[in-house]
Amino acid sequence: QVQLVESGGGLVQAGGSLRLSCAVSGAPFSRYAMGWFRQAPGKEREFAATINWSGVTTYYGDSVKGRFTISRDNNKNTVYLQMNSLRLDDTAVYYCAAARAMSTTKNEYDYWGQGTQVTVSS
Repeated sequence: QVQLVESGGGLVQAGGSLRLSCAVSGAPFSRYAMGWFRQAPGKEREFAATINWSGVTTYYGDSVKGRFTISRDNNKNTVYLQMNSLRLDDTAVYYCAAARAMSTTKNEYDYWGQGTQVTVSS
């Protein structure tokens, strides 16, 4: 059974930083591309970042580009999302997901975590 477990969310002031982690078990982690999505109350789930199986290639949504960094450690079966210069509109539940290939489309992802709340305050 494939499990994705996010951690690292919390409350942070605008301009601050957080690092999210997503630990994967039950699947050959290095064979999957990984992605981070987020969903604010009343909004659609939005693509944030994706990384290929090796970690060499990354891609970001326009709203996070230049502020967020996705990375992975295949020895630890973990993907990370470093979030800097956080803004009020970054407040959302953040989800990690696994797919066969990099994608910005949530329907391309096979497995999802339960999400972790990130709240940015003024």
